[in-house]
Amino acid sequence: MTATMGRTGPPTARIEDPALLTGRGRFLDDLDPLPGTLTAAVVRSPHPHARIRGVNLERARRHPGVAAVIGPDEVTATLRPFPLSLKTPMPYYPTGTDKVRFVGEPVAVVVAGDRYLAEDAAELVEIDYDPLPPVVDVEKALLPDAPRLHEGADSNVATDRTFEFGDVDGCFATAHHVVKGKYTFPRYSSTPMECYAVIAQWQDEADGPAVQAWANFHGPFSMVPVLAGALGVPASRVRLMIPSDNGGSFGIKAGIYPYVALMALASKHAGRPVRWTEDRIEHMLASSAGSDRVMWFEAAVSADGKVRALSADLVDNVGAYLRPPEPSTLYRCFGNITGAYTIDAVRIRSRAVVTNKTPTGLNRGFGGQQLYFGLERLMDKIAGVCGLDPVELRQRNFVGSEAFPYATPTGGIYDSGDYQRAMDMLLKNADYQALREQQRAARERGEYYGIGVATIVDPSATNIGYVSLATPAEQRTAGRGKSGSTEHVRVSVDLNGIVSVLLGTVPQGQGHATVAQAVVAEQLGLPLDQVRPVVEMDTATTPWTVTSGSYSSRFAPLLTSALVEASEKLAETVKVAGATLLDVRPDEVELADGHIRVRDEPERAALFRHAAGLVHWDPGALPEGTTARLYEEAAFTPPQSKAASRSDQINSSLCYGFVAELVTVRIDAETRQLRLDQVVTVHDPGTILNHTLLEGQIHGALAHAIGGSMFEEMRYTDAGQPTATFMDYLCPTTAETRYALNSDHLETPSPLTRLGAKGCGEGSSMSLPAAIASAVADALAPAGVDITTLPLHGNVLNELLNGSDSERDL
Repeated sequence: MTATMGRTGPPTARIEDPALLTGRGRFLDDLDPLPGTLTAAVVRSPHPHARIRGVNLERARRHPGVAAVIGPDEVTATLRPFPLSLKTPMPYYPTGTDKVRFVGEPVAVVVAGDRYLAEDAAELVEIDYDPLPPVVDVEKALLPDAPRLHEGADSNVATDRTFEFGDVDGCFATAHHVVKGKYTFPRYSSTPMECYAVIAQWQDEADGPAVQAWANFHGPFSMVPVLAGALGVPASRVRLMIPSDNGGSFGIKAGIYPYVALMALASKHAGRPVRWTEDRIEHMLASSAGSDRVMWFEAAVSADGKVRALSADLVDNVGAYLRPPEPSTLYRCFGNITGAYTIDAVRIRSRAVVTNKTPTGLNRGFGGQQLYFGLERLMDKIAGVCGLDPVELRQRNFVGSEAFPYATPTGGIYDSGDYQRAMDMLLKNADYQALREQQRAARERGEYYGIGVATIVDPSATNIGYVSLATPAEQRTAGRGKSGSTEHVRVSVDLNGIVSVLLGTVPQGQGHATVAQAVVAEQLGLPLDQVRPVVEMDTATTPWTVTSGSYSSRFAPLLTSALVEASEKLAETVKVAGATLLDVRPDEVELADGHIRVRDEPERAALFRHAAGLVHWDPGALPEGTTARLYEEAAFTPPQSKAASRSDQINSSLCYGFVAELVTVRIDAETRQLRLDQVVTVHDPGTILNHTLLEGQIHGALAHAIGGSMFEEMRYTDAGQPTATFMDYLCPTTAETRYALNSDHLETPSPLTRLGAKGCGEGSSMSLPAAIASAVADALAPAGVDITTLPLHGNVLNELLNGSDSERDL
């Protein structure tokens, strides 16, 4: 049975905001949990690829105020390589050991009384490098004579798997059209306001070493056993604490765990806790980024424009190491690789390749950004080949509303949706035909004006079992499979009737506390101020599982479902206590307005807090067999999230929402400046839990996508030197995100979650890059220019137009 949320009245305000707006946020830099903590500075490689011939730490160790200096010898003496997601001879430590493999890779750590002393002493560390040829281009890294990053490996390919579902060859053999395209998606970062921050303490106890650490990590908590494996201690000996406030992440802070291990080791040698706060240059050089991808797509298309088969060759540039949770980016969208379309046969080749770039990880919409850029550009190309409008081409291929739940060839089960209705809303809100008339008039005036459309399936509540696909089925250990989308919560009631909610997830600013408070209050019939959500994480006391964390849009579908289940258990006990006070049967009462009241006689009621007080103070008054417990835990584990099958099919997410997006752009014919004119978007996130937060997530995802589409790119020279400051890495500001926005919503509740909710925080970060590319291609079509890569800005457009011979035809 699906619970419902009342959504009447004005939207609930964010309860997180007052503290932030009055300077009372609790960020890690505001906290001093361990007095006497020392400060660390990291010595980093200036080379993208070099052998470490020697490291001399003695001058730095003799510098006044220095407590410890560690380098490769200390790292290899104590730490193990991090356990990887698959078996590959590419060991990964938190520092370079034999070699450095990217600019900014840590080599040594200096610990001193303050950051100034540590930085001064860091300049005294002497490292003898033997530079080696670098490779940063992923296609060049595939060549047989490419510089080899890891000598123990046969090549730079960390994983290479091919999958086939359905009669792919048969579909291509009988296709009326075979449409091909090569597309590249850039590497860009998350650039949160707050960079990495760690406080770590190594403790040698009687029963062995233990580590406690504070970090602005957000999950997935599968990184805890990875961290424990590197430290050589059981996961139970690693205590990780995360403050209530996080200055943004968008995925990037999942990559902080190597620094937790490194600072724990520094603490071991210093004999005191160690703090490290990353600066902006360090963050851009060496934290993480979304992976850049080269992809080749082919489609077998019938005469009426139906896509019968899809072939995809995906090559991800994962940087210097296959850092967990990679190769997640390749497989996160495995179940929805056919997007919103009924494509019956699929062939996929997935490769992760190492190069002399910073290792990659999660970035808002990871996997979906890359996939949908290629797939949606291909759909536009198919429309052109078939002589169809891009909208009509998509409509002909949509999964029909009557087909849900819809099984994709790769194993995804789309739970609900109405793609055609969402597209109809989009076209109506945009006044599509009027836009086409405007475009015709603009072209007659010699203007570049384009309209682009993208439609995507938005996966949420990731099933972590998808990572197993990187390992062939015959090499997977029987009984050791991975699956699941579990989220864990604890709800308790004190003797005054105040409800505390412990969340097994770590927010990044999305408003988790606001929604959790509303969900629990709704379930227990309480005013909002009687529910207190707690969002600080302590792995020693907060309920969590390895799948916990704030990633892959898990909160709305999973954690709220766990909240409903825990609240229902509590409600049963409170109803028994209330019925005892009212001298009626428990099945005769209900919870409403802070009371337990008789359903048929609502004037007969007892306060919720009085019922809670009875359980605490007078449990002997409860009926025999009633537990005197007012705390409940729930771990919502949907059975639909199973391990990968022996035939390599997997439902890689629990829920699948939908986004239809349309953009219009203008390009100045003289300056080549690209201007985003308007965005029209329709989202189907299942049941909407809070309209204000949904709109905030959409605005944020759009801004993030604008950065990667029009401005941001982590560029590397052929010599391996990257961009490292905001002088060269351009992030959009409010000036660049001023456009007309029409945002609308459709609700097709998920039958698999307790409130019918799906995720909503990543959708537009996946769809807008493809829509912008589509619009720019549409604007430049008369000049014979196609768009196959991002970002798109004046320099890129100038090169494209200067390379065309048709611009004068406008």
